[in-house]
Amino acid sequence: MHITLDSTTATDVVTDIRFPEGNRWHDGRLWYSDMHTGEVFSLRPGPGAQPRLEATVYGQSSGLGWLPDGRLIVSAMESRTVVAVGGDGAAEVFADLSGVESSLLNDLVVDDATGRTYIGAFGYDLYGGEELRPGPLWVIGTDGSHRLAADGLVFPNSANVLPGTRTLVVSETWGGRLTAFDIEPDGSLAGRREWAALPAGTTPDGSTVDRDGAVWVCSVDTGEFLRVVEGGTVTDRIEAPGRCAIDCALGGDDGRTLYLATADSYDPAVTARTRAGRISSVRVEVPGW
Repeated sequence: MHITLDSTTATDVVTDIRFPEGNRWHDGRLWYSDMHTGEVFSLRPGPGAQPRLEATVYGQSSGLGWLPDGRLIVSAMESRTVVAVGGDGAAEVFADLSGVESSLLNDLVVDDATGRTYIGAFGYDLYGGEELRPGPLWVIGTDGSHRLAADGLVFPNSANVLPGTRTLVVSETWGGRLTAFDIEPDGSLAGRREWAALPAGTTPDGSTVDRDGAVWVCSVDTGEFLRVVEGGTVTDRIEAPGRCAIDCALGGDDGRTLYLATADSYDPAVTARTRAGRISSVRVEVPGW
């Protein structure tokens, strides 16, 4: 597949939001953050579908996941916390990393096999113009305790556990690569290696994994969604000219709907004025896992 994202190739699912992040398919619904408002929504895609507000967190909201007890967790970037959302929509701090992490938190993934959460941090003040520094990846236990899992990643972003393995693959946005680790029984990460070097200029952001273990990854600066296999071969490409490609998720009733989040800018001052963020959908061959 090699297509351009437009009204002839894709269907708009969500519009009139600022910066859609944290796309997930869970319990028959599409879930996502509007990062620049701190709001989290879900909807059952279909004609006339209306988003349902699930939670509002302080500051920017990013990655989403679900704990073994069913609670939704959200990366609250500016407060450097992960919050858990109860059935009444109220959010409370689940893990507080503010004492150990000075930069903004980023995306997260819950390891379904253990209930542990892996979350990255910027490593430096991106919005303040600070010079680039590598960032960490933290692991959070089911009790909210946390410890350093890996360091020296060039803007660690989204992550996925590959199907049928104990392999965690992480996007390094400014490193232009996907990096793999072996997940040890205690949640530690070992065997760091390059899983895929991406084409020159690619800036990997959000991602999702399919049944065959290939990763769909977004390139925020070049406005592309790439399906990549281990070693770096790109098998499919979806272009979104003039847009930031932010995140993606496989879902739908058969797992073959790819939801694609884009915006006109990642500057909060711009998105507050334009509200041009949207989530579109296309059909793909290999379903999600």
